[in-house]
Amino acid sequence: MEGGKLKRFYVVYDGLETFAFVPPHTTHQGAHLRDGIDLKRTMFMVVTALIPCLLFGMWNVGYQHYVALGQAATFGEQFIYGAIKVLPLVIVAYASGLAVEFLFAGIKGHSIHEGYLVSGMLIPLIVPADLPLWMLAISCIFSVIVAKEVFGGTGMNILNIALTARAFLFFSYPTKMSGNVWVSGNAADFTADGYTGASALGELANTVTTKDPSIVDPIMKMFEPDGMYSISNAFLGLIPGSVGETSALACLIGAAILLFTGIASFRVIASFFIGGLTMAFIFNMIGLNAYMTVDPLHQVMLGGFMFGMVFMATDPVTAAQTPMGKIIYGFFGGFLSIMIRVFNPAYPEGVMMAVLFMNVMAPTIDYFVIQSNIKRRLKRAAILAA
Repeated sequence: MEGGKLKRFYVVYDGLETFAFVPPHTTHQGAHLRDGIDLKRTMFMVVTALIPCLLFGMWNVGYQHYVALGQAATFGEQFIYGAIKVLPLVIVAYASGLAVEFLFAGIKGHSIHEGYLVSGMLIPLIVPADLPLWMLAISCIFSVIVAKEVFGGTGMNILNIALTARAFLFFSYPTKMSGNVWVSGNAADFTADGYTGASALGELANTVTTKDPSIVDPIMKMFEPDGMYSISNAFLGLIPGSVGETSALACLIGAAILLFTGIASFRVIASFFIGGLTMAFIFNMIGLNAYMTVDPLHQVMLGGFMFGMVFMATDPVTAAQTPMGKIIYGFFGGFLSIMIRVFNPAYPEGVMMAVLFMNVMAPTIDYFVIQSNIKRRLKRAAILAA
C-alpha cells in the first residue's frame, strides 16, 4: 500500500497478480479499444504459438548431437539431452530480461510491461544451444534497456527486441554465432565421417567467394534430395541451426495459431514470403555463383527465414500499421533477407539485418502510404465538387 515498507516491491506483486487474473482496473486516458482480451493474454497466445518450435528445437538439439557423435539414440534420449541444453537458455533469458523490467517498473512507478513475455521466449530460440549463459544474459539486458526502455517501454520500441539481442551477440561475440557452433557438444568428440556442424547458410556462404569445384561441388551435393540439407530436411527441420529456427513446419504451425487468433497479419506473412521467393527467382536467373542456383522454395526454407517471417516480421509494434504499408513492409523484408544472405557472406543469416532495417523504415512507409491516401481522397473530392 502507499507509504508502506514494501511499496517499492508492489510492481512485483502486481505483475504476478495480473498475469494470473484479469486486472480489475481499466484504461482512463487515451483512445483505446474495449475487448475481452488484454495484452498479457495476447502475448501468452504468441508464446503458445512458439511451443512447437521450442519442443522441436529441444529434440533436434539432441538429434544433431548424437548424429555428430555417430551414435544411435532413442527419441527420449535425444529430447532429454536437448531439454537439458535449451531450458537453461529459456530460464536465463526470462530471468535477466524480467529483472530489468522489474527494475525499471520500480524506478518509474508503473506496472510491469507484458512485451517481454514473448521476447524472453524468442531470444533462446534464435541462438545456438551451446551459447554461454552469461553472454545470453548480457544480450537480454542490453536489448531490454537499449531497444525498449529508452524508447518508453512496450509499444514504443522501434526495433524488435529479440533481433536486437541477436544482433548484439552477432557483432560482440561473432565466434559464438558463426562457424561450426550449431551442433551442441565438444567438436573434438564428433567422430562421424564427413559431418559438419555448420548451418546450411554457413555452408552456402562458402560458395560465394570461390568457384573451385573441389570446394563448391561437395557443398552443393549436401543440398540435393538425398543430402543433409535437402528441402525435405529443411522443411521438417532435421538440420543444424539455431534452437527454434530449423523447422519450417513448426513455424507454419505457429503461423496458423497466430493467424487464427488474429494476432499476426496475413498481409505481412504473405508478402514476406512472396518477397523472398521473388529475390530467389531473380538470383536463379542471374546464376553468378552456386548459392544463386538454389531452388527458390528451398532457399526460403533454409536458415531463419520462416521463423523471422512468422514471429519477427509480424511484431505489431515494430511492423508497419497501414494495410498497404504491411504489404510493402513484408515484401521488402523477405526480398532483402535473401539479398543480404547471398550478396554478403559475412551475414549468412540475412533475416536479422533485413527485419531490423524494415523496422526502422516502417514509420516512413506508413507516412507515405497515408499521404498517398490523403492526396487520392482530396483529388476525388475535387472531382466530385467540380
